[in-house]
Amino acid sequence: MQIFKALNSISVLSFDLDDTLYDNKPVIAAAEAAMLQSLAKYAPITANYDSEFWWQQRRMLAKTTPEIRHDMGRWRLLGIEAGLIHLGLTQCEAGEIAELAYAAFWQARTTISIAPDVTQLLTELARQYQLIAITNGNACIKKMGLGDVFAFSLQAGPDGRMKPYPDLFLTAAKRLNVKPEAILHIGDSHRADVLGALSAGCQAAWLDHYQTPVTVLPHIRLQQLQQLQRFISS
Repeated sequence: MQIFKALNSISVLSFDLDDTLYDNKPVIAAAEAAMLQSLAKYAPITANYDSEFWWQQRRMLAKTTPEIRHDMGRWRLLGIEAGLIHLGLTQCEAGEIAELAYAAFWQARTTISIAPDVTQLLTELARQYQLIAITNGNACIKKMGLGDVFAFSLQAGPDGRMKPYPDLFLTAAKRLNVKPEAILHIGDSHRADVLGALSAGCQAAWLDHYQTPVTVLPHIRLQQLQQLQRFISS
């Protein structure tokens, strides 16, 4: 752990989810596979199109509707629909199949196993602090077994613009009736989590997996999540 700035009094610990509490890469890979399987089942014409094709559909959608990026779930759903229309399906057919394919994606995307030591750490931290989750994605804290640990979860899209915009942090502070500086946000993304937290007036702990050099420093830098044990004994 490296401390770059003195920490103010903390009453809330805010956690990013993807790649902070678990490795998100295999989760997304499984979700993409489930989506492709569903598409091939309900629209056989898609069988020869891989994830890159569907990513390009989302990219084109974002060019015409930039704000869609703030809601990952809706962006993916509408990207699937746009791709199906591009392949010749009617809008009605595309909409129905997109819903089925996205449901398959979301089911796999929210099937996440949290390591026992992480669950234990969060449980111990929750005895001293209010814990919340702030995520740009759409993982579900209840489905991953953390519904009783976190007070609530805020997601980009339904709850505001994605990090690094300050919306979600400010919404959390207002909901908890605390000043933003009473929140320490922990996340793996320097841009989304560190810059986002700082822009909202929160404190920031960066879980730096790759020891990346930066110019804007967080309050603390963590090499591993378990270093938060320090807050339990302090």
